[in-house]
Order: sequence, then C-alpha cells, then structure tokens
Amino acid sequence: MRAQSASVIPLRPLLLSMAISVVPFLAQAETADAAKALLNSKCMTCHLPTEGEGLNRIDESRRTPEGWDMTIVRMMQAHGLKITTEERQTLVKYLADTHGLAPEEVEGRRYLLERDFTLVEKPDDQLVADTCARCHSYGRIALQRRTEDDWRKMVHFHVGQYPVIEIQASGRDRDWWDIASGEVPKRLGKMYGHESDAWRKWVQQAHVSAAGEWRLVGHRPGWGTYEGVATIASTGDDNYSIKVTYNYANGKQETAEGKAVMYTGYEWRATLKQGDLDVRQVFTLSPDGKTLSGRWYQQGVDSIGGRLQAVRAGKDAPAQLLAVEPSYIKAGTTQRVALYGNNLSGDVQLGEGVEVVKVLENTPGKVVVEARAAAGAKDGARNVAVGNSQLDKGLALYQKVDFINIEPGYAMAHIGGNGGSRPKVPVQFESVGYAYGADGKAGTADDIRLGYFPATWSVDDLNEYAAQLRDKEFAGTLQENGLFIPGDAGPNPKRKYGTNNAGELKVTAVVDDAGRKVEASKPLVVTVQRWNDPSIR
Repeated sequence: MRAQSASVIPLRPLLLSMAISVVPFLAQAETADAAKALLNSKCMTCHLPTEGEGLNRIDESRRTPEGWDMTIVRMMQAHGLKITTEERQTLVKYLADTHGLAPEEVEGRRYLLERDFTLVEKPDDQLVADTCARCHSYGRIALQRRTEDDWRKMVHFHVGQYPVIEIQASGRDRDWWDIASGEVPKRLGKMYGHESDAWRKWVQQAHVSAAGEWRLVGHRPGWGTYEGVATIASTGDDNYSIKVTYNYANGKQETAEGKAVMYTGYEWRATLKQGDLDVRQVFTLSPDGKTLSGRWYQQGVDSIGGRLQAVRAGKDAPAQLLAVEPSYIKAGTTQRVALYGNNLSGDVQLGEGVEVVKVLENTPGKVVVEARAAAGAKDGARNVAVGNSQLDKGLALYQKVDFINIEPGYAMAHIGGNGGSRPKVPVQFESVGYAYGADGKAGTADDIRLGYFPATWSVDDLNEYAAQLRDKEFAGTLQENGLFIPGDAGPNPKRKYGTNNAGELKVTAVVDDAGRKVEASKPLVVTVQRWNDPSIR
C-alpha cells in the first residue's frame, strides 16, 4: 500500500504525555485567588511552604506555559497527582502568569514553542550543551529560569530518574558527575538564573488586550504568500474568540475560527478549525499590543504550517506596508506586483530601476501594479513604498537566478499511519532563488535572497546502500508541489529483511530561469515514528 497523496494528514489521538495539544487551553481561567488555592491544595502535599507564602521548588523556577504543563504531566505520571483537565489548565495559566518568562527571555528560542524543528541549534554554553543537550534540545534548558540550587536539584533528579544516564549519554569519557553537579549548575545559575531585571520589569508592566481587528500577512510553505483579516473578541479573563480569513496569492481562500488564551501577558495560544485542518497558533503579542506574530501548524503534524504577522487594523490604525508579492522582478521584464498592508494610500515607489507602468487595483489593504524593471538595472533589494509607508528591501531585482537553496534547512520525515497511533510526518520543500551579490560567490554575506520560485521536483536514493535497499521505492512519494509524504508504518514484507519503510533519499529541485536550468539537491532522512514527543523537545 503506497503513501497517500493528499496534503492533509489524518490525525490519531495523542497520549496524555506526548504533547501539550491535549490540554485545550480554552477553559475560562479561574481568578488568581482561586488558582492559588488550587495550587496549594494540589501541590502542598509534596512542596513545603516557604517564607513569603510560596512553595518549595515551585517558587524557585520560572517557565513557559508549555514548560509548566510538562511539569504538571510529570507530577501526574511520576507522583500520582490527581487533577482534572480544567484544573490542569487553571494551574498552567496561573503559573505562566506568575512564574513565567519575560519576552526577552524567550527570544531566540521560540522555534521550540512554535514547533519549528528545521534548524540546528546554537548553544549559549558548550559545556552545558555537552552535558545536557545529548538527550534533549539545548533550548529546553534555555527556556527555564531557576536558582542555582534548583538547577543542582534538577541534576540530581535526572540521575535518580534515569540511573543509566551516565552510560547512555557517553559520560564516561570525562569526570561526568563532578561536571554535572558542580560546574554546570553554577553556569546555569548565572546564565538562566531565577531573578532577572527583564522579569521584574515585565510583571510591573500593564498588559494589553488582543481584542480588535487585525490585518495579517504570511507565508505557507507549498501554498505561498497570503494576506487577510482577523477579528479577535475578548470572552473574559485573557480568553478570546478568533475568526480569520486568508487570501492566498495562488487564488485559494480559507477561513478559520477558534478560541485562544493569552499567557504571561503576551504568549498567545489558540486552537482553530482552518479549512480542513485542526491547527494551533503559537504567537507573540508585542508589549505595546500593536503586533501579533508567530507560527501556526497542523495539530499532531507540526511540519505542516506557516508563519503569520499581524498589525492592528481599522481607520485609526497607522498606515503600514507589510509584504510584496512576488518578492522579486527580473531585469528587462514586466509583471504584476501586489503590495499588502493596512490603510495604504499614495504613490507607489518600487525602487531604483523599477517603474510603475499602471495601477491595476488600489484599496487600503492591497495595491496591485504593473511594474517594469530596466534591462540594465543592478542586482539588489529595493525599498518599496506606498505613500509614506515603506518596506525595507521589499523587492529584489535580478539579472539571473545564480543559485537556489532548498528549504527547510534540515529535512526529516517520519513514517506513520497504517493503523498505528502516530500520523505520518511529511516535509514540505520549497526552492529559494538567490543572486550572488557583489563578490560573485554563493554562500557569502552579500548573497541576495530573491524569494520562492516554482520548481520541478524529483527524488532519488541518497547513496549506494539506499539503492540496494530500494529506499526510493518504499520510503515515500514526492508530489509535484514539493510535498514529501513518507511511507506507511510497520514492517514491510516486500523489503529486504522485512524492515520498515525508513530510508535515505536525495531531493532535487530544478528552477527554470527564462530557459536556463538552475538545480539544487539535499538529503532527506525518512525515519521511524517519534513515540515520545513532549511540548518542548
């Protein structure tokens, strides 16, 4: 039975321990006093009171909403905590609000919260990474704040909970225990200490409601650029209802409707029905409440999703230019260019060497023009403007596509389905065109990113061993739009050794640049199901 061709991946129920999506995050939050009383009643049995009416361990750490939910799940699994879904939600909300992270403390590690696993992490400290990030991501550490003593207790907990950690983490090549229990907590206490100026400032800041009208733009891999509007209404106690309309540049349209909760004054979490998908939004509300941005993804299949940027809409909102589609124009050609924004008015300027021939559509949210690029114009990104609203480097002019890269940067698919509990995890590939820049070389700082180009896609075995095992035949299928659907889960009697449908493949994209073929390839690992998939890996 071959892998399915549909782009919507069927979902299976997730186990309680596997993902934060099992928590609805939609229940009305209780008052702070009621939540604190619930915390005391559920947690004081094990966590002794401290000075200042706090609880031991709990008041020595701060975390994201996902981090606190993982803690509660661990208490349920390891210590038999009895708690309802509504109580669990109330505690997550209260702890994230009172023991959370300031926006600056999450910056740089949001990819884990947004479940964007297409990059390679860069640790802040190599010794900590060598000691701790052998088993989980470095960002999981960086998304916590603890006292030095609590970091040390965390080390002891790991050894007690996972007694073979020294062996399985290859710890015997060094004085592992002295490093882990001595040096590492000191470093963690300094880098990610419990007290911080950022948190003290944040808890004193008045938080802004997200209710209102919003103008949005974004990119969905495989579908392209979109623009639209969202209406957010308060339902009380940091809870919201949301309705969204998405208009894609390829002519498709979607609507979405759902509910959301705001944690810590800026952490937006929503669940919506978007077209045929059940999706989850992980966004950030700016401290001034004027922008909302982040990533949304299909629940249970986080590789399917897109990015979104939204600004306040309405007649009183400032004029803003948000996106240009397409983001490139070839020298010596004429094409339609759409400019998306909010309360746009005035003349359109597309930068040096690009002339506006005709205005085809002109509304406050969208301006469409016919543009012509001079044949001898110099490669480079142009600032674009509509009246006084400017978008820096909004349009790239190029003579030719010098090279392409394939996104995502790190490609891994997981087999699934076939009656099993885990869905298939696909990969949506896209081809990105570049011009060399002044130095005439690829992969340097002056490369000019042009944008996403349509491509012809193909897949092959990565190496000789993959060819011997016929990985290309069994590991999955690559659709015309670059969406790779992995094979079915389970042993396959047609394969050598009766193994599963994992494999090592090579994906190739070919872009047609006015009759000139530009090609790139990259490896794709197709592996087995991920059985333990916590909210923060």
